Amino acid sequence: MISVDVTVNGRRYREEVEPRLILSDFIRHRLGLTGTHVGCEHGVCGACTVRLDGAAIRSCLLLAVQVDGAEILTVEGLAGAGPLTPLQEAFHRHHALQCGFCTPGILIAAEDLLSRGRRPTREDIVDMLSGQLCRCTGYTPIVDAVAEVAGA
Repeated sequence: MISVDVTVNGRRYREEVEPRLILSDFIRHRLGLTGTHVGCEHGVCGACTVRLDGAAIRSCLLLAVQVDGAEILTVEGLAGAGPLTPLQEAFHRHHALQCGFCTPGILIAAEDLLSRGRRPTREDIVDMLSGQLCRCTGYTPIVDAVAEVAGA
């Protein structure tokens, strides 16, 4: 077992983990934060996207021991205990979610895109979505929601 000290959604955790435990399983099963979904376990679908030290990453591609000392943001940490974020409200307004399986990863990836300090174009948004699989929405409502928040 290896000790991991990590801050998730502003809360510090110190856990003993097996060296082979993947980060997405650590988040879901050890911390109980089930908003991070696991789809393909190969980094293709984007359902497990979280922010690690401010950058969007696929949590199924990292081991929990690799994030020792890091700060992670999951979908549960976006709004915290407060009201929905502007992006979450725009998703609701534009019906940019249906089954919801992909939504947490897309929200994190979109927040990452919006945080980069420049206004993304619709093309930037479509490019960001190229790494996120959604079988329900057809992507147009998602693009519209992100574009609204971006002012694009």
